[in-house]
Amino acid sequence: MEQQSLQDLIELLDIEEIEKNHYRATSPSEGWQRVYGGQVIGQALVAASRTVPEDRHAHSLHGYFLRPGDTSIPILFTVDRIRDGRSFTTRRVVAIQHGKAIFNMSISFQVDEEGLSHQFPMPDAPDPESLDDERDLRNQWMDKLPAAYAESFARDRPIDIRPINPQDIFDPKKQAPRQMCWMKSRDPLPDDRRLHQCVLAYLSDWSLLDTAMLPHAVSFLQTNMQVASIDHAMWFHRQFRADQWLLYVQDSPSATGARGLNRGLIYSRDGVLVASATQEGLIRMHEKPPEKAV
Repeated sequence: MEQQSLQDLIELLDIEEIEKNHYRATSPSEGWQRVYGGQVIGQALVAASRTVPEDRHAHSLHGYFLRPGDTSIPILFTVDRIRDGRSFTTRRVVAIQHGKAIFNMSISFQVDEEGLSHQFPMPDAPDPESLDDERDLRNQWMDKLPAAYAESFARDRPIDIRPINPQDIFDPKKQAPRQMCWMKSRDPLPDDRRLHQCVLAYLSDWSLLDTAMLPHAVSFLQTNMQVASIDHAMWFHRQFRADQWLLYVQDSPSATGARGLNRGLIYSRDGVLVASATQEGLIRMHEKPPEKAV
């Protein structure tokens, strides 16, 4: 089951070229009402990478979520080859459904170069083997979940997430806007540097937005909560493997105006800072009093 699930992820990212600079992708039917943001980011990065020479790799991306994605129809990705320089290459990708843009992203690629190097040290964290798999946590919650979430929570996933001090989604408590988790693909990936970047882009959206809700003791299960990603940015600093444990260190410096800002540093297990991410998300509280969806 796990191997098939990982193969599904690889196939999800192996988008179809239908014309020069035009690609078509599909979404899995996992019970969600809209397309998972990390999927669109990963597929857009694949589309851009297909138009760039092999000696250049993504070092940064900046995307905006414009409309909810529809899981029932394919997504069309169009690539604009904005610039091909001596060291840097720039691409712009637009994801389209129903004739309208649902997402756009700019990606910059660079040839490998030597230069100055420093990084923040990795914080202390328990070993991932000592933590509960998110899949096991989901199984513990199954009898409490509303029917609308049961199908998606029951599905096996190709990614292994190990939260450190996980929040109780049914009875959240106020805590500092900081969290950490270990993450990786469940099974080995091919030796393809670009694929590992696309898988990490997929992973990076998984828990980042939740960080801004931690100080407010709220959960996405509350019927008066409206939560959605607005934008997402990543920087790839050093080479890594997405099938080996990565520590995702997340914080939220601010929430205001129905938006929450979130940041993340991603470390390899040996303490190397391999990537960074930021995301602002919509966190809208409607006037209706909170209801625990239990």
